[in-house]
Amino acid sequence: MQTRHGRTAAPSCGSTPQPTTWYHASARPFAALAPLDETVDADVCVVGGGLTGVSAALALAERGYRVILLEAGRIGDGASGRNGGQLVTGFSCDMRELRRHAGLAASRDMWDMGIEAMDLVRSRVARHEIDCDLRRGYLFAAGTPRQRADLAGTAEDWASVYRYTGPRLLARPDLARLVGSDSYVAGLADPGGGQIHPLEYLRGLAAAARLAGAAMFEHSRVLAVERTGARSCVRTARAEVRARFVVLAGNAYLEGLHPPLHARLAAVASHVAVTPPLPADTLRRIMPGNVAVCDWAPAPDYYRVTGDGRLLFGAGARYRPGDNGGRDRFLKRRIARVFPSLDPVELDCSWTGLIGVTRTRIPDIGRSGPDLFHAQGFSGHGVALTGLAGTLVAEAVAGTAERFDVFAALRHRPFPGGVMRGPLLALAVNWYRLRDRLG
Repeated sequence: MQTRHGRTAAPSCGSTPQPTTWYHASARPFAALAPLDETVDADVCVVGGGLTGVSAALALAERGYRVILLEAGRIGDGASGRNGGQLVTGFSCDMRELRRHAGLAASRDMWDMGIEAMDLVRSRVARHEIDCDLRRGYLFAAGTPRQRADLAGTAEDWASVYRYTGPRLLARPDLARLVGSDSYVAGLADPGGGQIHPLEYLRGLAAAARLAGAAMFEHSRVLAVERTGARSCVRTARAEVRARFVVLAGNAYLEGLHPPLHARLAAVASHVAVTPPLPADTLRRIMPGNVAVCDWAPAPDYYRVTGDGRLLFGAGARYRPGDNGGRDRFLKRRIARVFPSLDPVELDCSWTGLIGVTRTRIPDIGRSGPDLFHAQGFSGHGVALTGLAGTLVAEAVAGTAERFDVFAALRHRPFPGGVMRGPLLALAVNWYRLRDRLG
């Protein structure tokens, strides 16, 4: 079966021996990489084989550094192969709130770097000839009058403070040209946003990084990072990397490797699913604009049409990642609420990924020591911002840290609550949902 983009339709997720995500089922083969099994020296050791770590490895290798990247599982096993594939302008934190934390001048620098992050994705796709179904077009959708007012304020703020004038505020009648749903009262159409097959993109970056000289190892979980003199020792169960610099790029999957850093994140579980390929007339009815969509709710729905004609739909913000019971039922209800004509909804497969969220919803990019760098907490905007983070880390390692320090200057506090952190965060999200529904 040929798709509208000329590619053969992906197999059903259920047809693979070990189903993971539709991304893994539809991506071209990626040869397994060997685990590290000896002691090696490097200029930089990158911990984590997602978009952050691979982007950092690419940027560093292009600067001539000897780079070793260690991934606990396979490249793209974490959020980089489990997200919604959406390229979203700006930051998860509202820019008015960001100004409160960073100040006007720094917020403008951060905004410009956020736009650069979007451009970086497109330039890397072109430069490295990565076939990842990159498309433009984005819609923020408002389901309540409160959300509509907030979207209008956001558009005005982007235009007046940051000179970003591309987005257009749409009333309900105009929305029909982009999305065929009666769930929304207004929308903000952003031509600068878009969508991508994130796993194909990541694997393309990994291939480019290896060509540039970076060495990558899978199934090499890091157990400890220890400072010894002028170098760090990064230990796995079978090997060690002795490096001048270390980059922690595990994000929500960092777990117990660096507890103080991990305490500044909440690991939010979000569920995603794909339908089987839908008839062309159905796609024209529900998604006539073929843009990526995200609603403006505290725990949003986000969705798009894949290159082989499926509806890919994500939803939820669960702060107890192990609780995946009823995932398909949950997603079917959410899809049917937005698109009643699809009810009963059929899903080809579903999966769950972890989003690293900071208290401010601003990315946590900085130093955990003189030569220990980290980048995490992209709070749902990671497909583009991870590439920027890798570039900033490479600049800082090279001794040009002015742009890196714009982010590093921000204070990120740990989440409160200890063992009660998950329930407390869930309670807070539910409160915001209720307030939003009440208008």
